[in-house]
Amino acid sequence: MKNILTVDSVCKNYGNFTALNNVSISVPEGSVFGLLGPNGAGKTSLIRIINQITLPDSGTIFLDGEPLQPHHIQNIGYLPEERGLYKSMKVGEQVLYLAQLKGMSKTEAKKKLQYWFEKFEITDWWDKKIQELSKGMAQKVQFIVTVLHEPKLLIFDEPFSGFDPINANLIKDEILKLRDEGASIIFSTHRMESVEELCDHIALINKSNKILDGKLNDIKQEYRTNQFEVGLLSDQKDELFKVINSKFTVEESKLSSFNTDLRLLISLKKGETSTEMIQFLNSNAQITHFTEVIPSVNDIFLKSVANNG
Repeated sequence: MKNILTVDSVCKNYGNFTALNNVSISVPEGSVFGLLGPNGAGKTSLIRIINQITLPDSGTIFLDGEPLQPHHIQNIGYLPEERGLYKSMKVGEQVLYLAQLKGMSKTEAKKKLQYWFEKFEITDWWDKKIQELSKGMAQKVQFIVTVLHEPKLLIFDEPFSGFDPINANLIKDEILKLRDEGASIIFSTHRMESVEELCDHIALINKSNKILDGKLNDIKQEYRTNQFEVGLLSDQKDELFKVINSKFTVEESKLSSFNTDLRLLISLKKGETSTEMIQFLNSNAQITHFTEVIPSVNDIFLKSVANNG
């Protein structure tokens, strides 16, 4: 798979503080790449370098196979966590101005802005000043400015900040649509549930170092715990628990259920298989629920940071 962005051994220091220590990542073309990490880990420093706001002390960055140059800024759309709209300027004047800074003609910009303003049902905002808009409304305007020139690479830093659930889902759907239409996206957030929904690949930075990187599904496979949540119907729950506990490693589960069944978390040891476990359980009770415990991105995040601490 071709990479739209390659960050090769990038280092960045601010005086005696190391913001990035030999960090390398590759963002596949046409994917959503989650850039994760605790506050102060180095994510913002890397994003600022990609946007050429600051320069690395060492290392190289390639955009679409070429060493990153000033003209490449036309191929990048950046939605920063700290929004940058001019509050006293009218929405229409501002979006036209920012579109032209990205190399669009006024005619082309007006045509595409009409499409997006109608899509988001905000055509009556054109003559309003930014200071008259709510945080979520201003966020919609900034999202449009970010994607309007159809850049090769989009960088969204906490894009759902200020949105209610309905508008957050609207932006989420647009991000996935942009990916499906060929855009490559770097997505930085603290909302791990959004990472689950959007990201194909992730990288985790902690204390200036990359500690995790790869396809999300592959990483989940690596962090599998071989644990299963089960629900079992039986008139003799205490006896059933003892029988199962004599065979497997068992603890009570917090699994939600409408039934008054026995809910257990069963951990399999090396060599034990889920097929054998199902056969054993079936011979002792009626199975009402059975699912493997898949590690969430939040679980992986917390475990990786703790192990790296």
